[in-house]
Amino acid sequence: MRFFIKQQVMSLKDRFYVKDEDGRDRYFVEGEFLSFAKKLRIYDENNNEVVYIEQKLWNFLPEFDLFMNNEKVATVKKEWAFFRNNYSIIGQDWHIEGSVTAHDYVIKKKNRVVADINKKWLSWEDAYEINLYEEQDLEILLGVVIVIDCVISAARANSSS
Repeated sequence: MRFFIKQQVMSLKDRFYVKDEDGRDRYFVEGEFLSFAKKLRIYDENNNEVVYIEQKLWNFLPEFDLFMNNEKVATVKKEWAFFRNNYSIIGQDWHIEGSVTAHDYVIKKKNRVVADINKKWLSWEDAYEINLYEEQDLEILLGVVIVIDCVISAARANSSS
């Protein structure tokens, strides 16, 4: 299965749209405006909240919790490493390996690939292509990709200031 996540440009808060490979809107992601920590919600096409994402503050490296039905299902933690952008997903037993440019990832569970994520460079807004190999993990995986984008965006903003 293939999905595309596109970030809305020119918005005061984080907004993303998730489309399937046929171009149909499947999910909508919206962040809270003027929140000290990042807080985002993923909604399905019926406007039901399916994932809530909240940044943990006061950590040395970025860390986010993902909730489904008010229950924590995963914690995404950036790992410290030279020349790598690796993440662990606690609760799903996943590991993310990324390139030094932080735009191409492979998500693995043990040695099995769960998904490939690639940033698309030819678009005005940030856009990611997700190749998913296990459909039951889709909504958590979307949350993980949104977290990675938040970490990359924050790093980019910090380096330019």
